[in-house]
Amino acid sequence: MDSAISEQRQTLSSTADNGLKIVVVGGFGVGKTTLVRSVSEIRPLNTEETMSQAGEGIDDTVGVAAKTATTVAFDFGRISLDAHNVLYLFGAPGQERFWFLWDRLFSGTLGAVVLVDTRRIADSWYAVDRLEHHGTPFVVACNDFGGRAHTAAEIREALDLGDEIPLVFCDARSRESSKQVLISLVEHLKNVAAADPENGPRPIPEPAP
Repeated sequence: MDSAISEQRQTLSSTADNGLKIVVVGGFGVGKTTLVRSVSEIRPLNTEETMSQAGEGIDDTVGVAAKTATTVAFDFGRISLDAHNVLYLFGAPGQERFWFLWDRLFSGTLGAVVLVDTRRIADSWYAVDRLEHHGTPFVVACNDFGGRAHTAAEIREALDLGDEIPLVFCDARSRESSKQVLISLVEHLKNVAAADPENGPRPIPEPAP
């Protein structure tokens, strides 16, 4: 029975005809790959490679010295909302040398999650800047790495976030916590679409009960 459930989770329904794209962005080592893995219904495609001496002096590992692998293209996961609607998750690489990929990943994106490591808040500022440049709706999720606690006001000030942008706290290792981040994004997208029906993002359908 377990194998049958696993097989069902891996197979995309033939009736699925509406793909909805979400991008997860943020600084180096903030937990983007972990979030996609925790919430995806399939085994995620990832392009992690072992970090080597070639990256020394290029990738800023302050605060993440124990990190041994890094994404060099993107992560990909999937969530089926119902028989017809599927949510596709793309996790973008965080290092500055791969930022040129971001504009391509943003193409056709319904919305985005900016993941933040509160030990290195400034590392995710560029993600906020690029999303605002593209006019892509997004939420900010602070991943819990056990560092010094920051208030929501401190994080908003550091990233220059407007009050209209949702800010949530999460643990990217937890499937339930990561789901709540995506739910926050869905609610935000609906609010944006309701405020500007002509130019807002397509509303995400409610999952079937």
